[in-house]
Amino acid sequence: MGSVQYPADFVWGAATAAYQVEGAYQEGGRGLSIWDTFSREPGKVWNGDNGDVACDSYHRFREDIALMKELGLKAYRFSVAWPRIYPNGRGEVNAEGLAFYDAFIDELVAAGIEPVCTLYHWDLPQALQDEGGWENRDTIAAFADYAETLFRRYGDRIAKWFTINEPWCASFLSNYHGEHAPGNRNLQTAVTVSHHLMLAHGAAVRRFRETGIPGEIGCAPNVTWMEPYSTREEDKEACRRENGWFIEWYFDPMYKGEYPEFLVERFRAHGAEVPIQEGDMELISEPADFVGINYYNGSVARYEEGAGIMECSRINMGYEHTDIGWPIYPEGFHKVLSYLHERYGDIAIYITENGACYNDGVEEGTVADMKRIDYLHKHLLSLHRCIASGISVKGYFAWSLMDNFEWAYGYSMRFGLIHVDYETLRRTPKDSYYWYQDVIKRGGVEL
Repeated sequence: MGSVQYPADFVWGAATAAYQVEGAYQEGGRGLSIWDTFSREPGKVWNGDNGDVACDSYHRFREDIALMKELGLKAYRFSVAWPRIYPNGRGEVNAEGLAFYDAFIDELVAAGIEPVCTLYHWDLPQALQDEGGWENRDTIAAFADYAETLFRRYGDRIAKWFTINEPWCASFLSNYHGEHAPGNRNLQTAVTVSHHLMLAHGAAVRRFRETGIPGEIGCAPNVTWMEPYSTREEDKEACRRENGWFIEWYFDPMYKGEYPEFLVERFRAHGAEVPIQEGDMELISEPADFVGINYYNGSVARYEEGAGIMECSRINMGYEHTDIGWPIYPEGFHKVLSYLHERYGDIAIYITENGACYNDGVEEGTVADMKRIDYLHKHLLSLHRCIASGISVKGYFAWSLMDNFEWAYGYSMRFGLIHVDYETLRRTPKDSYYWYQDVIKRGGVEL
C-alpha cells in the first residue's frame, strides 16, 4: 500500500466540448455547424439524437461551474463554438456569442478555476462546409481570423490555448471512415483535410505570437498504442503503421517539419497525395509551447492482410472493455507517452482527455460507477510512472466533467463524472466525482 504524489503545481482539470454540452443551437445568434447538419441525416447518429439541447450548459453554466468548484478543479478545458462567434464562419462577428463566453469565462475565474480554451472541437460552421470545408484551403485563413478574435477578446483571462482537438478524428474518422461529420468516405479528402488542419494549427500558433498576448498554445491530438503480438517483422510493422497514423502523421510535421515517409508512401499506394505547397511545412512546425494528449485505449495487434488501410488487426487478449467497447489498456498510456518523449524530446505534455464510458444510472440519488474509478486509478498510476521517469507531464483533464452528446453515439454512452438526466437535465455527481475530488485534495493516488 501507500500512495504516489504528483508535483505541487500539477494541473488537475476536467474537460468538455461546446457542441456536446451547450445546446441552445439556435439562440444567441449562433449559426449552424456541420454537426447540426450531420446529426439530422438519417442513420448517422444513434437514435437520431442531436446537440440541440445537449446538457443545456448555455443556460446552466453557473450551476456547472459551482459543481466544478465543489469538485476542486484547478482548470477546466472547454471549447468555443466557432458558429457562435462567426455564424457564417467569417465576416461579421456575433456580439452575443462573444458576450456569452465573456460571462462564462468570468464565472470560471471568479470560482478560482483556470479557463483552458480549445479553439476547434469539430463544430465547423456549415457555411464554410458549403464552400468545401477543411478540404478548401481558404478555411485555414478563416480559422486564423476566428482564433485571433478569441485571443484578443479573452487573452486577458485565458493563458492556455489548444488549437485543434483530435485532428485524426476530424480528418480520417470524419472523411475516410465517414463516422463523424461531414461524413465523407474518401481517402484523398481525408489526407487533404489532415494537412489543412495541421496548417490551421500552425496558422493559429503564428497568429497568437503576432498578437503578443501572453500565454501558451499547442495542439491536442488523440493517440493510441498497438503493441505487436509477436516479434515477427510483419506484426511490428503493422503496429508501427497504426501507431504512426495517430502519432507521427501529426507530430512529425509539428516537431520535425516533415511527414513520415513510410505513411506518405502508404497513402500514395492507395491513391492519395499530401497537397503540400511552398511554406506549408514551415507553418505547421511553428514552435508550440506544449502538446495535449487524448488517450483512451490501446491493444495488442498483429498484421492481417486487408485489415484496414494499415493492415493492423487488434487481438482479443481478454482485456476488460468499457461500455463503448474499448479495451482497457493503461500500460499503453505509459508506452505512448514514453515513445513521444523518446522521439520528440522533452516537450511539455498535458493530458487533455482520458476517461471511461460506463452507463451506470442513478439509484437512490447516487451513481455507483466503481468501474470508472478503477479505470481512472489505473491510468493515473500509469501517468505517474511517466512523471517519475522524467517525462514532463504538466496536468490531467478527465473526460468528461459530465455526461453529454457522444457524437455518433448520441446520448447512449456516458463518460461523465456527473450524471445528466437528459429528460430533466438534473445533474447528479457520481461516486467517481467524489473519488476524483479526493485525488485533487491529496494531490496523489493510492497504490
